[in-house]
Amino acid sequence: MRAVSVEDLKEGAILARSVVNDDMIVVISEGTELTKAHITRLGFLNIPVVYVKDEYELSKNFQAASAVFSKSNAFVKDYGAVVNIAKEIFSDMDAEKEKKSAAAHAVVDSAITPLTKSSGVIDYLFDISHMASDLYQHSLRVSIMAGVIGKWMRYDAMRQKEITLAGFMHDVGKTKIEDRVLGKNIDKLQGEDLETYRNHTELGYQILESMPNITEGVKRAAREHHERMDGSGFPHHLKGSEIHIYSSIVALADFYDNTTTEREGYVKQTPFDAIGYITENLYTTLDPTVCIPFLTHIKDAFVGSRVTLNSGVTGYIAAFPSDFAAFPVVSADSGEMINLNHAPGVKIIEYNPKE
Repeated sequence: MRAVSVEDLKEGAILARSVVNDDMIVVISEGTELTKAHITRLGFLNIPVVYVKDEYELSKNFQAASAVFSKSNAFVKDYGAVVNIAKEIFSDMDAEKEKKSAAAHAVVDSAITPLTKSSGVIDYLFDISHMASDLYQHSLRVSIMAGVIGKWMRYDAMRQKEITLAGFMHDVGKTKIEDRVLGKNIDKLQGEDLETYRNHTELGYQILESMPNITEGVKRAAREHHERMDGSGFPHHLKGSEIHIYSSIVALADFYDNTTTEREGYVKQTPFDAIGYITENLYTTLDPTVCIPFLTHIKDAFVGSRVTLNSGVTGYIAAFPSDFAAFPVVSADSGEMINLNHAPGVKIIEYNPKE
């Protein structure tokens, strides 16, 4: 790797180390291909120097050697192939609807469902979440996570596939929304732009309503994935059991991906930030029948993983308390055991950091 001043950075450079701001928050993850927006952000944050991969690390010989040791290599390859299929399915949704419905079912059966069953799928999803956050990649990641949640909830194979399809198609209404609106920070949308954005849920339902062989649960997930159990969501302010279970599953998968993905206008957070929010909202905005199996299983997936704390301490996750506490117990490399639920101000800033 080599150090480069931000003013000398070029688009396309690959970060060799994550960039951390003064608050010890990871603002751009290791492995990110820098865009003009990334470089502008680094300048705004007054970060003088970053580490990027050198010529050897980018060479074919190095990449070939690294691939041998990369557990996620096959997963990422399959993931990339499905992204290209998603682009074809989501293009011009008014045309060849029977063909597109068949293609969506086929890609779920043959490609996405196997990804949901991959050992280490949670780690792989986090590893690839620095990739583009466009509609296609987001839809695929939500589809994979929704399918994993369906598996954790012990649904049969048919319903798992329906839930996976619901995740894949949940944002299809955005294909009808102009990029000018979708490219903005959602939290800052107002007036007509906000209404236009929120209408993607109804547009999604209408698209799926006119496609053959799409179940009502899949259609409702497109319409209801922004509804919340306390009625604070949109578009119809549904409450509790008025919301389809597929919608609640997709809503949780959607939130998890948005939290842990690098997106323009947002800081990528760790899975533990997402877990903290989910735990806090378990009986208010979120559905506990979905969240409890999610929290139980995803925490098991994190035990043994390497982490870095904002205090500079490194170590691994030893356990999670058994009382649905939000945060893990970290075994520091120094030998100290740190229960993050009892350590105010101390938090995980990197999960599985690259050595």
